[in-house]
Amino acid sequence: MKRTEKSLIAACGMNCSLCLGYQREKNHCNGCRNEKNIKYKTKGSANCVIKNCKLLKDTKSGFCYECSKYPCTRLKQLDKRYRTKYGMSMLENQEYIKENGIKEFIKKEDIKWKCNTCNGLICVHRGYCLNCKNKENE
Repeated sequence: MKRTEKSLIAACGMNCSLCLGYQREKNHCNGCRNEKNIKYKTKGSANCVIKNCKLLKDTKSGFCYECSKYPCTRLKQLDKRYRTKYGMSMLENQEYIKENGIKEFIKKEDIKWKCNTCNGLICVHRGYCLNCKNKENE
């Protein structure tokens, strides 16, 4: 099974290994925390208000939950969109990481989003595994 890496958990709480941009082959995104030395950077990531937030540098963990403005308007908007469209909550992810640590969060995510057919990871934006195209997990 392909596992989520710590560097694939964005400051907002998004698990980038579940993202369509990360899972696709063409114009592959390496995740918000892994774009420093690569040629192709996704437009969304480059323009992300949360990723580029100046207050993040003041946090020890690099996650929004430590910010003095948590949860900010942008994070709340992102959370609402992802809850509605994709069944994922950035705020719940933040709270889980805060209470249980990043290692436990990754373990939980790898189980929650595991494809029952090929053990790959379900794409949060499509709702099925892009590796084997299995839609039975929906």
